[in-house]
Amino acid sequence: MPATPATPARQPLSRTGRVYAVIAVIEAFTWAGLLVGMFLKYVTETTDAGVWLFGRLHGAAFVAYVVVALVAAVKLRWGWFRALVALAAAVPPLTTLLAEWWLRRTGHLSEPVVEQVATPAPAEATVS
Repeated sequence: MPATPATPARQPLSRTGRVYAVIAVIEAFTWAGLLVGMFLKYVTETTDAGVWLFGRLHGAAFVAYVVVALVAAVKLRWGWFRALVALAAAVPPLTTLLAEWWLRRTGHLSEPVVEQVATPAPAEATVS
């Protein structure tokens, strides 16, 4: 039986990463609520309460998601590609969940690792 490769230990989420994850779930939840509200309003023509409530909630969640994604992109050093993917994920329904999953799996919601560069020791001055 072949040995299975060891999986690397996952780093814990940073505070910014946790806030991003929570806002991504809230944004997706309000998107889903707005979609249900639109179904009730336009398809079944029963009530527009869902659009009234979730329209407001989703608007606030969308703005919060964009702000948090920009802050996370800077603090967690995502680079342009990851930042644009995270921002674009706010447009299609429920895609913020996929973006959060991808960023978490690739370790980009954890604190960035700072590489320390070894500096050479200063040369000792010799007195002649």
